[in-house]
Amino acid sequence: MGAALLSEFATEIVVPVCAVIGIVFSLVQWVLVSRVKLTSERHASGSNKNGFGDSLIEEEEGLNDHNVVTKCAEIQTAISEGATSFLFTEYQYVGIFMIAFAILIFLFLGSVEGFSSKSQPCTYDKEKTCKPALATALFSTISFLLGAITSVLSGFLGMKIATYANARTTLEARKGVGKAFIVAFRSGAVMGFLLAANGLLVLYIAINLFKLYYGDDWEGLFEAITGYGLGGSSMALFGRVGGGIYTKAADVGADLVGKVERNIPEDDPRNPAVIADNVGDNVGDIAGMGSDLFGSYAESSCAALVVASISSFGVNHDFTAMLYPLLISSVGILVCLITTLFATDFFEIKGVNEIEPALKKQLIISTVIMTVGIAIVTWIGVPSSFTIYNFGDQKVVKNWQLFLCVGVGLWAGLIIGFVTEYYTSNAYSPVQDVADSCRTGAATNVIFGLALGYKSVIIPIFAIAISIFVSFSFAAMYGIAVAALGMLSTIATGLAIDAYGPISDNAGGIAEMAGMSHRIRERTDALDAAGNTTAAIGKGFAIGSAALVSLALFGAFVSRAAISTVDVLTPKVFIGLIVGAMLPYWFSAMTMKSVGSAALKMVEEVRRQFNTIPGLMEGHAKPDYATCVKISTDASIKEMIPPGALVMLTPLIVGTFFGVETLAGVLAGALVSGVQIAISASNTGGAWDNAKKYIEAGASEHARTLGPKGSDPHKAAVIGDTVGDPLKDTSGPSLNILIKLMAVESLLCIGAAEAIGVETSSVEELGISVSVQNPPVSENLPVNGAEWVGLFAREMLSATIVNDAKVRASKLLEVSG
Repeated sequence: MGAALLSEFATEIVVPVCAVIGIVFSLVQWVLVSRVKLTSERHASGSNKNGFGDSLIEEEEGLNDHNVVTKCAEIQTAISEGATSFLFTEYQYVGIFMIAFAILIFLFLGSVEGFSSKSQPCTYDKEKTCKPALATALFSTISFLLGAITSVLSGFLGMKIATYANARTTLEARKGVGKAFIVAFRSGAVMGFLLAANGLLVLYIAINLFKLYYGDDWEGLFEAITGYGLGGSSMALFGRVGGGIYTKAADVGADLVGKVERNIPEDDPRNPAVIADNVGDNVGDIAGMGSDLFGSYAESSCAALVVASISSFGVNHDFTAMLYPLLISSVGILVCLITTLFATDFFEIKGVNEIEPALKKQLIISTVIMTVGIAIVTWIGVPSSFTIYNFGDQKVVKNWQLFLCVGVGLWAGLIIGFVTEYYTSNAYSPVQDVADSCRTGAATNVIFGLALGYKSVIIPIFAIAISIFVSFSFAAMYGIAVAALGMLSTIATGLAIDAYGPISDNAGGIAEMAGMSHRIRERTDALDAAGNTTAAIGKGFAIGSAALVSLALFGAFVSRAAISTVDVLTPKVFIGLIVGAMLPYWFSAMTMKSVGSAALKMVEEVRRQFNTIPGLMEGHAKPDYATCVKISTDASIKEMIPPGALVMLTPLIVGTFFGVETLAGVLAGALVSGVQIAISASNTGGAWDNAKKYIEAGASEHARTLGPKGSDPHKAAVIGDTVGDPLKDTSGPSLNILIKLMAVESLLCIGAAEAIGVETSSVEELGISVSVQNPPVSENLPVNGAEWVGLFAREMLSATIVNDAKVRASKLLEVSG
């Protein structure tokens, strides 16, 4: 079937070089952002289009520059210290979990052969010998820790970058919206490229180091690498849930008391929860999203590698073709680099109405160029014809078919992004209709918002469904895995756009707290409104890719478990299906209630301070920001454990007690249900948020009829926004991690489940038949919960038949007598 045009040596060069280029580019962007100084010193004369040569003292509104810059620096320091403190506290708790779960993984996988260090027959080719289960346990644990550490690092670096750039964006807003946009976008690009490059480089290094031990045993090698994805998503779950609870508790408390009850502006320095609110933007929307998308990238790569290792790529030891997923990510970094220059260097934003189109162009340009990049990589990186493992068979695939699989995932991501923008941007009728519904109060606003969220699910689901159909038709489960990679191939640009939003939001808050003019706040609000939409687009990408990643992992799981079909008519599968579909609701209930409980404490504290601190409303006294920060921190640390435990323990409990077929049903149910809820929740919350901003901005005649701030329609919009906050920033985004994490955990632990007797079996094998050939109970003891149920049903049915036979016999004797 031939070999790839690209040599193994060239592959060994291309992947790390592209990763290093990404890291260098991110550092260059950091240097450019750092040229905006948080001091009141006058810059050298002269200017350029990026504004770095402009003097910050030349403030068009004539404010005292020394005071403004000093205030901005103080506020930025408070936000940065709060975010750093929270993340360190969170990581201490998560670190304990990480170590405990790593030990559990080692014990669970090592017990497969009783911690034997002897080689064993390979799972898919019994004639070959593979490395011992103990080695797989050890290397899976190492890759889990690598993924967890990389995920934590991705989130932490993102937070530090965002808190470094927020005040600088505020200061640049004094020179024009274009200057502020460039600083915010460059800062987002630092995070995007660092995360994409680090994730790629660590995975590449891990594969090569593991290969030194595994040698030709690529089946064992890439099975052990699966732990990398599990580690990434495990940390992402806690980052998303913990960060989401933190930010929304503060946001809800600040909005309900400040804007609704006290009628003061958003981010007013008199509001005790304002610092906690701005800290939350960084720990939730930045650190959480960074870890989330890293997890998606790691898991899609791992799913593709696992399937490829048992296909012709792995069997023939074609290293270049084997690393096709990494080559896609490598080219993606170069494509995103070119795309970023369009926003920061090739074109200049001159007006507020150019912000959203510039961000949309980023998506379009990156997708078009990446399509060409995928074609080139597929042509030189894989043979013209090869075979892919397909549930026990080897399916012949052409390289052009693989290109279509990746391409359909890439373009499906663009479609999801545009649909998300349509339903969450206040430039279009859906959000304007939601804003208009505020005329009659909060109730109609909530009704319209929920309807919008439900409707916004339709097109993304069709896009995902078409991607699945095309990908599976051409290249089975490997096609679905690389389609997910296609959707995530422009992750650097996607993250830059996504991180831009919270940075702009913080910039607006700093402008308000520093007492800057109304014109500056209008500019930062325009940046923030576009940022809300881009954040929703980022969540759309995360959810869409999670659906494809989860299905790919699900396919790898059923292949590894040797399940040829998942028959929903089988009772134990259907039970798993319906329970799995329930899990996202259970998870969402836990996270929503956590936000509500924390917000209740926050509201009470903010009210207490307004009522008991003399001169606070008049601006003569400073609020106690630290107490509100502590409330959010304590609540998020405490409340993130139960949802995390639900997700992490469910696959282990179901697989151990009810078998792999029931677990397959649970995974399928969670996937189908979770994707719908996640899209709906994220878009509903985003629409409510931008409906509020539409009224506040008053940019059109229609918007002005609903305003101004403090009017009844505006208060109704604030209530809708408050309800939507935990939907779009806590429950919704966390659900995509739920479906990915359960799938990758099931895949990693399937060997152990089989070893303790949890095997696939037919209805007859479970003992539900009443055939007289069944051995007595003492000779065929059940080994899991499903068999106990089956045995109980069999014995009851048998007893009924025997009893019925006795009754009939006695009646016949009576008649004959």
